[in-house]
Amino acid sequence: MKKLVIFGLGEIAELATYYFTEDSDYTVVGFTVDKDYMTTNLFMGKPVIQFESIQDEFPANNCDIFVALSYKNMNELRKAKYAEAKRLGYNLASYISSYSTVLNDGQIGDNCFILEDNTIQPSVKIGNNVTLWSGNHVGHHSTIQDHVFISSHVVISGGVLVEESCFIGVNATLRDHIVIGKKTLIGAGSIVMKTTDPFSVYSPKPTEVRDLRSDQIRKI
Repeated sequence: MKKLVIFGLGEIAELATYYFTEDSDYTVVGFTVDKDYMTTNLFMGKPVIQFESIQDEFPANNCDIFVALSYKNMNELRKAKYAEAKRLGYNLASYISSYSTVLNDGQIGDNCFILEDNTIQPSVKIGNNVTLWSGNHVGHHSTIQDHVFISSHVVISGGVLVEESCFIGVNATLRDHIVIGKKTLIGAGSIVMKTTDPFSVYSPKPTEVRDLRSDQIRKI
């Protein structure tokens, strides 16, 4: 079993611990966060070490790291910690669920988190530090660049380019052969039919609330 240290103490760190423990050849030996965010010395029964001194406790020649952070600030926090771990010489582990369908000959970078029921078709390229939550479809010949976060049940049609640091919300749909510009934010339920400008924001109209009570609706 390879040794793994997880950066983070939140819900994603908990989930990463579960997935790496149950469905990989890694064993989680500890956690790390920046000194200013140390709230405990023990998390999920494992030691928590200041990131500033991680090399003393978990050296790079003995442990890999996984950065278990969210899409905060359009993925910038996760990107920064990924880069810091790289500079320290660590190998960044990826988790790829055995319950996903992965047909792209392993063209997946490091520090990726690919959960169950994802379908990744042939000729797809996935960069570094990419999160694919559960149940997405990534169509053939699409490319997902570094530091992207994709929520659940997103449909990415064939030949799409998703540039660096985008966020794509739950149940979004992207038509084929378009470019999602750098740091585009696509809200839940959006349908994107055209190439987006970098830093743009897409959101669908919210569902309207009807002016009646549910118990006033008669059965037909």
